[in-house]
Amino acid sequence: MSLTSVELTKPTATHFDREAISYRKLALIGTLMAGDAAVITLSFVLAYAVRFFTNLPIFAEGAMQPEFYSLLIAMLVPGWIALFAMHGLYQRTALFNGTHEYNQVFNAASKGMLLVVLLTFFFPDIVVARGWLVMSWILSFSLTIAWRFGFRRIVYWLRRRGYLLERVLLVGATEEGRAIAEQLLAEQRAGAQIVGFIDDRLPVGSEVIAGKARVLGTTADFAQLVKEQHVETIIIADTNLIRERLINLNGAMDLLNQLEVRLAPGLFDLLTIGVQVREQGAVPLLSLNKTRITGLHAIGKTIIDRVGALVGLILLAPLFLVVAIAIKLDSPGPIFHRRRVIGVGYREFDAFKFRTMYVDGDKRLTPEQRETLRTHGKLKDDPRITPIGRFLRRTSIDELPQLFNVLLGQMSLVGPRMITASEMHHFGRWQHNLLTVRPGLTGLWQISGRSNLGYEHRVRLDMHYIRNYSIWLDLLIIYRTIPALLKGEGAY
Repeated sequence: MSLTSVELTKPTATHFDREAISYRKLALIGTLMAGDAAVITLSFVLAYAVRFFTNLPIFAEGAMQPEFYSLLIAMLVPGWIALFAMHGLYQRTALFNGTHEYNQVFNAASKGMLLVVLLTFFFPDIVVARGWLVMSWILSFSLTIAWRFGFRRIVYWLRRRGYLLERVLLVGATEEGRAIAEQLLAEQRAGAQIVGFIDDRLPVGSEVIAGKARVLGTTADFAQLVKEQHVETIIIADTNLIRERLINLNGAMDLLNQLEVRLAPGLFDLLTIGVQVREQGAVPLLSLNKTRITGLHAIGKTIIDRVGALVGLILLAPLFLVVAIAIKLDSPGPIFHRRRVIGVGYREFDAFKFRTMYVDGDKRLTPEQRETLRTHGKLKDDPRITPIGRFLRRTSIDELPQLFNVLLGQMSLVGPRMITASEMHHFGRWQHNLLTVRPGLTGLWQISGRSNLGYEHRVRLDMHYIRNYSIWLDLLIIYRTIPALLKGEGAY
């Protein structure tokens, strides 16, 4: 089964039915599953070739046993697919979900190889080359991630052209509902086709998003609209409409059970810090974590931060010396600048930077520039910046001393952008979430426009990072930071 067998006709009200929707989903998952099986088979075969045909000194001599390994591979491939399924890698909610998907691939492949090791431990007669085991493990998760990365790009390409979309109806034309719709419309690769809103407050036909989405009816029209518009997914932006009216309509709840139902974040945006369900006196209650990243994730992130910062400082020591000399020759003043920022739990600390401004920089500002600085936090043509400072900012070299902050545990290599006390009001209710994670030397803001981003966009990127944190996301951001720095876009 391949993508060519998937119904790619653009979804419209006249050409859309439940059977076609189901067929399309099954074809997509079938293509993904067949690709996984092919890539996993290739991984095991390549591992066999590397182990027995390359004569690398790290491998001891061993019997090739092609028949044994052929049978073993034939048994392991279905096992790997089963493990992928157990980790939700074929569930609609987990598909094309970026770093979370990659994290699950890694976990499934690791558990699979651990099971093989345990099998050889309990059955000594089964002898599997350790070199093949290690190579199979590395290749199975790395090549599968590469395959899924490529497949996801194909799906995104199709979605941007109007294919493989799901028809979405929003319940509640609230401010939050409007914001959700706008973001889904802006992110075409998300695959959402907004058919409209249900609302009991605004008149039918009212435009919620000019030219793109309007109120199609009230809660009383729910069943009819779902049928007429061939709705696949419901996003509930106003829970009051569900609780007060929709739940009382005959057949409405049965219909909801047949659809994909999603709740808008609402209060849960405030709970991005992470929650655990705990029972107290047989009453289920939500317990809030004081920090967002906990357990093994916190340990892994700390190790990567400290080791990465230490290695970085050692390797960059000659550059630090050259920059220090250049700063002293460029203008009078200290080499380093200490910026007072707020870290986890509202604890303040000094973030180190190479000095890029004149000591009397504030006196060089005009009243208009002061107002722009107060509103946006940055100036494109900042008269306070020294000549060498412009180069340091454009290349982000000025921020490298923050590796000391990472080493001290005040910052992370990857995280939200640091916040000063004077900037806190720009982040509104989300400021509490941002302060549950250590600020980062780089982050989604760094690879998405840097200083060109307004506070609203920065908040959205930082919240996305906090919600979706994983080691894989950190590695992806570090990987994409390098070309972002080389381009120098948004750096001033």
